[in-house]
Order: sequence, then structure tokens, then C-alpha cells
Amino acid sequence: MIDLAAIILAGGRSQRMGQDKAGLRWDGQTAVARLAATAQAAGAEAVRVSGGDYGLPFTRDPQAFGGPVGGILAAAADLLASRRLLILAVDAPTVTPEDLAPLLNAPAPGAAYARLPLPMVVWREAMPWRLPANSPIRHLIADAGLAELPAPESALTRLRGANTPDEVELLRHSGLSVEAPA
Repeated sequence: MIDLAAIILAGGRSQRMGQDKAGLRWDGQTAVARLAATAQAAGAEAVRVSGGDYGLPFTRDPQAFGGPVGGILAAAADLLASRRLLILAVDAPTVTPEDLAPLLNAPAPGAAYARLPLPMVVWREAMPWRLPANSPIRHLIADAGLAELPAPESALTRLRGANTPDEVELLRHSGLSVEAPA
């Protein structure tokens, strides 16, 4: 059994962004590739994308447009040989291993940042397998009993991510270059 595996949620074309956020390039890497590298730097021994094929091992969402919980549960089932799951989203491709450290150091059942559902760490034994695929992600946090840690002020922009063009601009002004997918 491996200690830590990572799931990257990649939901395809965003209505608010008008494009697939997974393909946005941040400092020369796609969001998916950047998050995979971050997860590995944080100790993830396996990485799986939930939602589609972006050149990494992936799990298709069980219900199209059903929300992130179904994708998390399906990818977690594909990573049965892991003790803990680090769950990331392409919305926030600029998180760092330092941002993840408090979550990774949380004891069972895991943790998320308060009012920021992702990233999170869930221990396998706390995974709420019975949740319907279309449940809000806050139900996964509550049902798993995750601790909600205060988010460091210095990391809020990175943790909130790029869900809108305005948020992309905020991240761009923090010194990152971002370009649309080719």
C-alpha cells in the first residue's frame, strides 16, 4: 500500500472561463501537468486525473456534469492501494507543496482549508463512499469528518485559484505567466 496518492479534478470546458482550465499554461506547463508535479513534490506516489485524458492516468466521471464528488469517488476507487488521498483541482494550479503541508500533516481523517473545499487530504478509511455522485463537495468534507484549517492569508489567491477571468488576472499579477491552451 502506498501512503499518498493524488487526484486532480479536471472538469473540461468551464462556462465562466470559456475554455478548459486544465489546458491553461502556467509558466509554460498546463494546469494538469503543474498540479501533477506539485503532488509528486509533496510526496504523492501515484497521480490520477478525474474527468478526462490529459496525458496522465485518468478516470472518467461517472456522471457528466454531476459535480466533483462523483469524480473523486470514482478516482479514489481506482486508487485503492493508497492510505491517503490528496485531492486537487485544475481551478487552483498554482498551489505549492508548502500550501499543502498543513493538510498533509493533519491526522486521520484528513483536512481541508476553511471555506476552500480544495485542496484537501482524505484518509481512505474516512472516505464517504455512500455519497451520491452529484453531492456538493461540502458534504464530502462533512461526512468524512475532515478538520477545517484556517487558510494562510499569503496563500489565499493561489488556493482560490482561477475560476474566472478576474482570478486569472489576480494570479498573473502575482508574477505568474499564463496563456490560453494552443
